[in-house]
Amino acid sequence: MTENTLTPPPGRREEPPELPEVISLLPLRNSVLFPGSIIPIDVGRPKSVKLIEEAIANERPIIGIVTQREARVEEPTEADLHAVGCAARILKVIKLAKDNYSVILQGVMRISIERVVTSEPFLKARVTELPDVEGEDVEAVALVQSIKETAKRLIALVPELPREAAALLDSVSDPSQVADLVISNLDIEAGEKQEVLAANNVRERLRKVLMLLTRQLEILKVRERINSQVQEEMGHSQREYVLRQQLKAIKGELGEIDDESGDIEEFQKKIVDAKMPEEAEKVARKQLDRLKAMQPSSAEYTVTRTYLEWLVDLPWSISSEDQLDIATVRTVLNEDHYDLEKVKKRILEYMAVLKLNASKKGPILCLLGPPGVGKTSLGKSIARAIGRKFVRISLGGVRDEAEIRGHRRTYVGSLPGRIIQGIKRAGTNNPVMMLDEIDKLGHDFRGDPGSALLEVLDPEQNWSFSDHYLEVPFDLSRVMFIATSNYLDPIPPALKDRLEILRLPGYTRQESLAIAKRFLLPKQISEHGLEKTDLKVSFTDDALLEMIDSYTHEAGVRNLEREISSVIRGIAVKVVEGEVKDEVVITKDVIPEYLGPQKYLPEVAERTAEPGVATGLAWTPVGGEIMFVEATQMPGKGGLMLTGQLGDVMKESAQAAMSYVKSHLGPLGIEKSAIENIDIHVHVPAGGIPKDGPSAGVAMFAAITSLLTGTCVRPDVAMTGEITLRGLVLPVGGIKEKMLAAHRAGIKRVILPERNQKDVVDVPEEIRQDMTILCVKNVHDVAEHVFERPVIPADATPEVASTEGARGEPPATAAT
Repeated sequence: MTENTLTPPPGRREEPPELPEVISLLPLRNSVLFPGSIIPIDVGRPKSVKLIEEAIANERPIIGIVTQREARVEEPTEADLHAVGCAARILKVIKLAKDNYSVILQGVMRISIERVVTSEPFLKARVTELPDVEGEDVEAVALVQSIKETAKRLIALVPELPREAAALLDSVSDPSQVADLVISNLDIEAGEKQEVLAANNVRERLRKVLMLLTRQLEILKVRERINSQVQEEMGHSQREYVLRQQLKAIKGELGEIDDESGDIEEFQKKIVDAKMPEEAEKVARKQLDRLKAMQPSSAEYTVTRTYLEWLVDLPWSISSEDQLDIATVRTVLNEDHYDLEKVKKRILEYMAVLKLNASKKGPILCLLGPPGVGKTSLGKSIARAIGRKFVRISLGGVRDEAEIRGHRRTYVGSLPGRIIQGIKRAGTNNPVMMLDEIDKLGHDFRGDPGSALLEVLDPEQNWSFSDHYLEVPFDLSRVMFIATSNYLDPIPPALKDRLEILRLPGYTRQESLAIAKRFLLPKQISEHGLEKTDLKVSFTDDALLEMIDSYTHEAGVRNLEREISSVIRGIAVKVVEGEVKDEVVITKDVIPEYLGPQKYLPEVAERTAEPGVATGLAWTPVGGEIMFVEATQMPGKGGLMLTGQLGDVMKESAQAAMSYVKSHLGPLGIEKSAIENIDIHVHVPAGGIPKDGPSAGVAMFAAITSLLTGTCVRPDVAMTGEITLRGLVLPVGGIKEKMLAAHRAGIKRVILPERNQKDVVDVPEEIRQDMTILCVKNVHDVAEHVFERPVIPADATPEVASTEGARGEPPATAAT
């Protein structure tokens, strides 16, 4: 309903004036006049102004009001006007300005335009009255009642309508007048009103009015419901705002101000103090501007705030001062670790270069060695020596590259990767960061974190490392990365290429003894609380050596520390029970009392006491080991059987050794008939452990030759080397680890390939002095040194692919 129409007081309609045959037409753009309605209009078009002035001058109060089909037409013609209009009486004319009038019109009757007579100076047309048809039956009465009820409900939803409108509606009973009264006050399109005006059938007109009225009522109901929801939400927000303001006032009174404005100011200060690079600072300020415009209750507010906290808390410009005194660094390294000279030398080199060139990028070291040799603790020692913060990141089992590079902020609960988290924990941009167990990285369909480390561990790229969460580059070039690994094979080649490998092969008996006395014993005594008592605890060297030889079997000292801890716990029990008071000396004889019977017994002599057994040397991820190769014979047809869970390479080594023996029966002093009717079974004990590699070829040859010749292998000799079908002995790896294992097992003589002689330099001096090291070129040389008696006749010369052997030069070189 609208207020732009005026309706005369209820009562009996005035008698309509006589309708002239030709009347002047006043076109309206967006309005429709109905009989009985009063509307004010503004007249400004030239022709319309002339029409009003002529009507006033000639006292012609009746004019025709017709609605235009298109409101934008400035000078309408007959085709631009609807055929049905309303004759109107001019009630009042007010001149607003020159050529501008306000005219109040009252609708009188419907008229039908027959034809336009003239268009100058304004439109004149021949018209006829359009009377009502059928307006007094029962259906019309029912429609009138429905219209009145619906109109009253609509009036109740529009507060701006006067309450008297309902009373006015009740006072009208004529169906035609009810339809005209309601439709003239509805806020609907002019085209829909024109349809109602053109309907001279009263029932049809009432139906159209009821339909339009019902539609308008539904629209108002929906609008009212929407307004109620909006008001309710606004009320909730206003209530929350008031409560927050009250909470802020209360906190202010208590001195616990923690409002958002304080956070914004704090972030602004932190951004300045962080001294970020220009790109990072630009991002931080942009996020801060977003934070200012957000409601603290929104979820995005928390996400943006957390991101800003990460940005401002990172040590963009905070560096720890390096300890560049080489003597001090050397002293600290020696205090914390025994031996490991290669690693210490590399650290001292780095510090010397850093002293000469402060902009030197951090090295990417990889400490490679068996468990328990002190790789992880060495990282802490390096950090302490050079005065940097230490951060350890465990990579064992990590299989998602997002652990390295972080998750994007679109994910719920996203965080930066472990590298950035480690930098934040350190609080400096140049810590010593240890990537522990880099060889244990996962690699499957869920991701490849090893590839994500490529950028981190490349000094040419990591100056602009971009974490997925931060999305701004962070300089990692000053970080000193130290990776640890038990073996190299699982590390991807591209990642391995970025690492500087430093090998930690393991400890000798004397080194283990020194470590136990200098580090392990004081540590365990302190941890078990014995230093707080007056009791003096000491271990003899024989006791410690007995624990090393008979209770541990390792390259490192981790199990040795456990055994020492077991002894210390036994002493603690005696202290608590009052059995000992002043001093306890642990000797070799009392070790079984604390640790039980010996776990490892020397068995080389027993295992090689009969033909067909040879002692080989093997490399494993946990250090070197001795390995027995056993051969036996049985009736057959010259076949070869291999057992012991051997890999393909080791099986091929056994077949190569067997083929060489069969092809050189004469030179080896073996009768052909002795091998034709037998099968040979080669077995490597510890069958539950997978074994592979070419370095057991020499031991395979020695075991088969020993079996067929009936000659025992010397019990104090162990051997390693790859064998070819021509009898050459090729070099192998892991020489230092293998020799350490041989020394632990009591081996006095070691057979090595000649081309491995250069690797003997890495073996500790005490071992080289305690063992005879023989370097051989071919299996002829091996046979001369491993058997208890010669197996090759003095006049026999095996055919081997070696020109030196053919000339009769010395077959072996001893390095002691």
